Amino acid sequence: MASLASQICSHIASIFSKPTHPHPPVLDLLVAELSSTAAQNGNVFLYGVGREGLMLKALCMRLAHLGFSSHLVFDMTTPPITTNDLLIASAGPGGFSTVDAICSVARSHGARVLLLTAQPETGSCVRHASVVGYVPAQTMADDGGDAEESRALLPMGSVYEGALFVLFEMVVYRLGEVLGQNPEAIRARHTNLE
Repeated sequence: MASLASQICSHIASIFSKPTHPHPPVLDLLVAELSSTAAQNGNVFLYGVGREGLMLKALCMRLAHLGFSSHLVFDMTTPPITTNDLLIASAGPGGFSTVDAICSVARSHGARVLLLTAQPETGSCVRHASVVGYVPAQTMADDGGDAEESRALLPMGSVYEGALFVLFEMVVYRLGEVLGQNPEAIRARHTNLE
């Protein structure tokens, strides 16, 4: 079991060694955009579908623990998006109709849109982005899906989704340093309704 876990972790870690030129390193991009939003007292909105959406929910929670006003699109308490705000959306395979629509609405209200994707040149969502965060990982768009091939270690979009989880943990760590948040302050914002 440890061997399989090690293989999977190594595979996901290898994503962060791949070149992203001409796109800036996605970790630096996320930290810069989030730091800028914090400096403007802006809200952070997050949206993704499927397992990508689950990874963004995890990031939303940690951003709240760091003191951000963070919101999941479609939650009942989500405020309107405005000019000082940031939408972080994910479309690993490049485009989803709902992600396209949400990004377009955010831009029409003056917000910045940071799109995370594995298809930065061809995805339909890119046209709505203020900035693109390139995560060079396999998604359903390029997993092959051929039954004749040997079984993949991580099927469909699992590599991309796993990379998002690791990326977001790195973002939270870096933001904690940048914003001067110590573990006690972060823990104090954790819910006690459990």
